[in-house]
Amino acid sequence: MRADGWHLTEDVDEFLAGAGEFLRARPVPHLMALTWTARLQARGTGPYGGGAPLLGRLTRAGSVLGVCHQLPGRSLGLTPLTAEQADSLAARLAALGHPLPAVGGDRDTTAAFAAAWQRRTGATPTPAVRLRLRRLGTLTPPEPAPAGRARPVADEEDRARLIAFIRGFAEDVGEDVTVDAATWPTTRFADKHYTFWEAPDGTPVSVAGVNPPVAGLAQVDPVYTPPAHRGHGYAAAATAAVTRAALAAGATEAALFTDAANPTSNALYERLGYAVHADWTTYRFA
Repeated sequence: MRADGWHLTEDVDEFLAGAGEFLRARPVPHLMALTWTARLQARGTGPYGGGAPLLGRLTRAGSVLGVCHQLPGRSLGLTPLTAEQADSLAARLAALGHPLPAVGGDRDTTAAFAAAWQRRTGATPTPAVRLRLRRLGTLTPPEPAPAGRARPVADEEDRARLIAFIRGFAEDVGEDVTVDAATWPTTRFADKHYTFWEAPDGTPVSVAGVNPPVAGLAQVDPVYTPPAHRGHGYAAAATAAVTRAALAAGATEAALFTDAANPTSNALYERLGYAVHADWTTYRFA
């Protein structure tokens, strides 16, 4: 039996053999670890810049207590940890000289880790992104629905419009990614299922995507309406439609992230039935 503490690996299958049951037992707070390990299993690290991932699980007396995951050059992701557990991970990574540009996870965990990392390395943490993780209770579609209808993204003409929409989304949220026909297969957006909301004349006016379910949980991401079409309820209708489709296809739960500083989007998703599950923060390290 392995000693207690953090066990680090680059092998996603080895990692999931030890931590998969722990992650699947509570899929909502473990959403990001489940999502990225599923992507690594399906696509490897090549689409995300190559190199080896960092995957870790914290064990005590044979039980898994927490998990970390990181792709090369990206943020370290954490499942909920106590301050002591976060400090033990910071100590381990600092001792290895591990490069760490940022950390993301639930607010209390990342605050504890950021403080520990500063103590261990002298790096100054700066809050960079504040989100709310929302979990679906009862889906409540907008009533009345806006004019138009939902339909899946279908053909090459749809794909060109979708890529343009996702490029707009990435620009809006400040995501550092190139989105065009050539790079599309290498982005995190490529493996999702998408639904357009289209106006009565057939023009797509909003889009919502959803990740393939993992441990029964479907994450809605992204949702985007071009500026010219905002203010008509299209995003709510598209979100409700893609959520309903995911549940009909077998997902047992749904979740999504919202910008904590955007009262409009938070009110929208609250009305749809997505209640706050946890506050989420990313810290960057100088």
